[in-house]
Amino acid sequence: QVQLVESGGGLVQAGGSLRLSCAASGRTFSNYRMGWFRQAPGKEREFVAWISRSGGSTYYTDPVQGRFTISRDNAKDTVYLQMNSLTPEDTAVYYCAARKYIFGGVRADEYDYWGQGTQVTVSS
Repeated sequence: QVQLVESGGGLVQAGGSLRLSCAASGRTFSNYRMGWFRQAPGKEREFVAWISRSGGSTYYTDPVQGRFTISRDNAKDTVYLQMNSLTPEDTAVYYCAARKYIFGGVRADEYDYWGQGTQVTVSS
């Protein structure tokens, strides 16, 4: 089992920045590909970004490309999502997730463990 706990969400004005953190425990963190997803009210959960086990590879959905940065610190068992130039369309609950396999990771059903989520609200 892997336990994931997100933090860092909050209310921010459009154009602002937030940094989300996701602390993992329970298993060897570096064995998992990590992803961030988000879910806005009335919408399905959508992929945001993933990062490889070593941190050497990353991938983003187009709407956040160039604004968000996913990173990880395997020594601290933590993955981060730096979000810049936020817009009201980024408002959602953000979830981190862990995937055992080294490939893939743009679908929610590819992930094995999930955090409880953290709310991000961007005001206009």
